[in-house]
Amino acid sequence: MVSNRKKILSFVITALGLLALFLIAVNTGSLKVSPLELFKGLFVEYNENVATIYDLRFPRIFIAIFGGAATAVSGVLLQAVMKNPLADPGIIGISSGASLTAVLITAFVPTLYFFTPLFAFLGGMIAFLLVYSLSWKGGLSPLRIILVGVAVNAMFTGLMSAFNSGTGSNYSGVASIVNANITMKTWDDFQTLLLYVVIGLIASIFVLGQCNLLALEDKTARSLGVNVTRSRIVISVIAVLLASISTAIIGPISFLGLIVPHIARLLVGSNHKVLVPYSILLGAFTLLLADTLGRTIAAPYEISAAIIMSVVGGPFFILLLRRSKQSYGQ
Repeated sequence: MVSNRKKILSFVITALGLLALFLIAVNTGSLKVSPLELFKGLFVEYNENVATIYDLRFPRIFIAIFGGAATAVSGVLLQAVMKNPLADPGIIGISSGASLTAVLITAFVPTLYFFTPLFAFLGGMIAFLLVYSLSWKGGLSPLRIILVGVAVNAMFTGLMSAFNSGTGSNYSGVASIVNANITMKTWDDFQTLLLYVVIGLIASIFVLGQCNLLALEDKTARSLGVNVTRSRIVISVIAVLLASISTAIIGPISFLGLIVPHIARLLVGSNHKVLVPYSILLGAFTLLLADTLGRTIAAPYEISAAIIMSVVGGPFFILLLRRSKQSYGQ
């Protein structure tokens, strides 16, 4: 069991770390301002440097924060539904399915841009149902889910890359989704993301108790009056929604939904009523850290946050595969 003191410390330290990282991200680039200048420029008097940072850097930072939170919570919910510690919206194909749909909408029906997350959600659900149905063989095997998910992910990613190459990358919005590039994101992008993320995160709060009950054997959960099938469907829909809306704006970020829940369990335990709120914080911190590192490692050039997460997440995934028969923090 994780002590209450450790849980509180984890929340406080992660929150302070996110605040410090926010200030670092704001000052990553040629323009730099102090925290006092930033505060005055935002709330007291006009400051040209602060105004420039507000227009160019703030949307990117907030998109990373909210997109990271959504993807992390999606990973927690998927792992609860599938009882699979290796489940991740990127690994099992949900993100690539959502990306492909978002790419097609962005390229061919740009007037529906505000509704792109809804179409991406549809694509993510199709990918999820495809993985679930193809993995079913008298029951669900964690290994089968991963293997089928990898295949589905590869298929959708290939289609997406083929479309991007076939159009000569003429659609900048398409390229940014395919490459998970948040460099040129605007406040309009953030407002679109914010609405759907808030809806998804609020919905996730209402299923935390069900997530805890799904950790029990199905027979035990049913004896407690839980409709296991309905709970799995509801939680799955919320998880796919969160992953899809993030992917629609940012693009597919591999391993974020895998790494964050595991680190969170070590720090605050497996009670979803604590795990999900903490994963919101840690997910926001992790994606913002990856994006900030990508902006600084090879400055003035940039490395996509998705590439940073892949480099870190690949070895982490291999480690989890080797330990997959062990139990995880209670």
